[in-house]
Amino acid sequence: MESSGELVPFPLLMTPIESNYRACTIPYRFPSDNPKKPTPTELSWIDLFMNSIPSFRKRAESDDTVPDAPLRAEKFAQRYGEILEDLKKDPESHGGPPDCILLCRLREQVLREVGFRDIFKKVKDEENAKAISLFKDVVCLNDAIEDEAKRVENLVRGIFAGNIFDLGSAKLAELFSEDGMSFLASCQNLVPRPWVIDDLDIFITRWSKKTWKKVVIFVDNSGADVILGILPFARELLRHGAQVVLAANDLPSINDVTYLELVEIISKLKDEHGKLIGVDTSNLLVANSGNDLPVIDLTMVSQELAYLGSDADLVILEGMGRGIETNLYARFKCDSLKIGMVKHPEVAQFLGGRLYDCVFKFNEASS
Repeated sequence: MESSGELVPFPLLMTPIESNYRACTIPYRFPSDNPKKPTPTELSWIDLFMNSIPSFRKRAESDDTVPDAPLRAEKFAQRYGEILEDLKKDPESHGGPPDCILLCRLREQVLREVGFRDIFKKVKDEENAKAISLFKDVVCLNDAIEDEAKRVENLVRGIFAGNIFDLGSAKLAELFSEDGMSFLASCQNLVPRPWVIDDLDIFITRWSKKTWKKVVIFVDNSGADVILGILPFARELLRHGAQVVLAANDLPSINDVTYLELVEIISKLKDEHGKLIGVDTSNLLVANSGNDLPVIDLTMVSQELAYLGSDADLVILEGMGRGIETNLYARFKCDSLKIGMVKHPEVAQFLGGRLYDCVFKFNEASS
């Protein structure tokens, strides 16, 4: 069911929220900038969204659940393109000035206005089926690693490899349509460490010394990302006695997994005893985050998630949209981990890293 009720701040954000939190990592503009003139950063991000229009139009054209899909897809491309051009002329139009949340929100609004609800549904279903068939092999390979530090590192590499499957990135959408992506090859081919932000060694040391009791994971994409990346990692946390809450989107956006899709995926992966390859799942919960974008503003989550997450001692934000573009510097009252792959040149430039670099940012609870 879709999330009902008012959205509320995530209770583990550092307070006062007004002075400690902003859901945008890259500053698009500063108070001294002319409000009527777009900044160079705003222009480069508007162009990034402009460049993604053809791949979204193509995806929308092939949505056979929508009558007149090609006509509606053309309408979407035209309308969203016009909005982006307006923002270039006047950054305060359409509820601006623009940031990644507004640019994503406007794109989703236009898609819904012209009649599309989930243009990535077909590819998500295909990728989920493919990843489900590989799940057991990936988990067994991890379980065979006896050294705990190496096993944790392997699980983390799996999250990065899964996170490559992102159809919101125009380049990756192109690459993906050419040959699909091999999960295990992706694990091997990550950029070498040290990554642009690399707290993995600190995290592994912390893992070996203390068990977290409750972990909230904000998940990202369907397919390999959630099934071969996040779920094996969550299973390892369950093995260590943690309760794990997976927070997934309320409504479809790009190829992000939704709450209902994730519930269905997990039911397909469990055996008749309710176990995930030998691990009890009574402590695995799926929550509707209340979100409908590939990025997230943590001042607006569902009441269900706020309730379930209020006593967590580790919060994980996964993926470029949630973990890097909107929440890289978010501060929490508990331990936090931001993990994602850098898939836009603009983000790589901001961080001083490489395209397809990895971010693994671990912060212990502020004392």
